[in-house]
Amino acid sequence: MTVRTPALATAAREVAFALLGTMGDRWRHTVGVAGRAAELASALDLDPDVLVCAAWLHDIGYAAPAVVTGFHPLDGADHLAGRGWPLSIATQVAHHSGARFVAAARGLAERLSAYPYAEGLMSDALTYADQTVGPRGDRVSATDRHDEMLRRHGPASYNAKVDHLRGPYLSAVADRVERCLVAAR
Repeated sequence: MTVRTPALATAAREVAFALLGTMGDRWRHTVGVAGRAAELASALDLDPDVLVCAAWLHDIGYAAPAVVTGFHPLDGADHLAGRGWPLSIATQVAHHSGARFVAAARGLAERLSAYPYAEGLMSDALTYADQTVGPRGDRVSATDRHDEMLRRHGPASYNAKVDHLRGPYLSAVADRVERCLVAAR
């Protein structure tokens, strides 16, 4: 089955709900990220079929039916690719929020490379949406989200081990998107 555009956002929401709808805060976070992404797509003139769909689907790799490696960006992207979703969406899911840094530390960089990374405003907008919505779906600053993530994952986590690389990347993404939002007003 190949998923096609007109009903893409609805299909993305339905898939996300089917996989994450019973996961409490994970679902609340996903709803918040999708809402934030819709705002960003409009404000920054980005394709909502890619950005909003990727936002709905960015954390599906946490759901048991999608878990293979235990690395949610890769598991989510593989789950989507295996079900005919557009590569543009699977790639955004695979690389959201600096996933490449964590993938390298986990020995999964080669597997992640199946999804061609492209730095740009689309990728930045998805990362910004994810990094400015807290675990319960509330809006937070990128700095507060970063600090919360490190506390939640712990000092021995892969996220903490690569924070010297990923942290500055996430900060730079937030700066770029915020500059674009100011320029778009």
